[in-house]
Amino acid sequence: MDEHENIAEGADRRANPVGSAPVADAASELPLGVRVAAAWSWRLILIGIAAAALIWVIVQVRIVVVPVVIAILLSALLYPIVHGFERRRWPRSLGVLTAMIVFFVSVSGLVWLIVSQLRAGFGDVARRSTIAWEQFLDWLESSPFGFNAEQINTFVEQFLKTLDTHQSQIWSGALTVTTTAGQLLAGTLLTVFSLIFLLIDGRRIWYWVLGFLPQRAHAPVAAAGEFGWVSVGQYVRVQVLVAFMDAVGIGIGAAILGVPLAVPIAIFVFLGSFIPFLGAITTGALAVFIALVYNGPVNALIMLGVVILVNQIEGHVLQPLVMGSAVRVHPLGVVLAVTTGALLAGIPGALFAVPLTAAASAMVNALVEKRWDPTHDPVAEHHKHNKIHREARTRARRTARLRRGGGSA
Repeated sequence: MDEHENIAEGADRRANPVGSAPVADAASELPLGVRVAAAWSWRLILIGIAAAALIWVIVQVRIVVVPVVIAILLSALLYPIVHGFERRRWPRSLGVLTAMIVFFVSVSGLVWLIVSQLRAGFGDVARRSTIAWEQFLDWLESSPFGFNAEQINTFVEQFLKTLDTHQSQIWSGALTVTTTAGQLLAGTLLTVFSLIFLLIDGRRIWYWVLGFLPQRAHAPVAAAGEFGWVSVGQYVRVQVLVAFMDAVGIGIGAAILGVPLAVPIAIFVFLGSFIPFLGAITTGALAVFIALVYNGPVNALIMLGVVILVNQIEGHVLQPLVMGSAVRVHPLGVVLAVTTGALLAGIPGALFAVPLTAAASAMVNALVEKRWDPTHDPVAEHHKHNKIHREARTRARRTARLRRGGGSA
């Protein structure tokens, strides 16, 4: 018994040597790597919860968010027109009016071209597609693959049924954007009104938003927002140029090959080019399909070569030379952004993914590199400038009234 007690006392002495203080903080006994991993983990969990909450809020107000984001992109595209009027000391309202007229004329022209061309040729495309499909089924039945027309038709019917069942997820993803005509009309009106006010008073709206932040955050957030805005504007304008080049290349190729509906094909290519990767694949497949239906497989293969050539020129010439300076995002980041945006919001998500990613990248770089003056408060300076401007206008109106009063006397 005494031997066992001595052994226990020896173990206690080894565990708590003489002169050593008891452990007050158990965390200090953990390895540094474990503590760092735990600190990162709970912070990442909080960030994930905040991101999930933000996505949930966006889903709830999607009918407002999507039109406002579209209006921001359009205002970035049209802002140079307004800025050009301001540079020449012309009225800003005249610049906004000119920008809106250019926008509506451009959209109306594209819609008119698509509708007029498709109305004349859509019936013929449907008829020729049916004939081409029947010829394809006959070739399959006579080929050694062992297929028959009934099996192919059953598979196609199942595919179309699945596509019809899940068309809302395909078009709108998790956000389910504008599913009714009323929502579409409301979204269109909200986009137009938001665009007008952003062009008229975008800077004051921005400083009004900054006013909700603490004073010490005004300068860094203003600098980050400015760099993000410049990045979005460069992306939108350069993307219009790239889309135009793609549309011209594929449209001219289709016209040379004698492919019908060359103008609608070019317009669809122009619109599809605003969705990186997915838009080029989809519109290129449409051009090849029309060439196949009308002119046969050889012409379709040549059309496919034209589409690949144009896409290669875009990817290896236009994108590095023109887009590289505007959007400094790695191609892998672009692919992941487009895929994530398509999964979350369908077509709108794929459309917004790259400009939002470019803006976020520019804003983060501005914050990391501290590209702002810590002694400068842009919000206070903006309010001061507005006060001086209001006082000057008040004095001018008062002087004008005094002059009119003196003249009448």
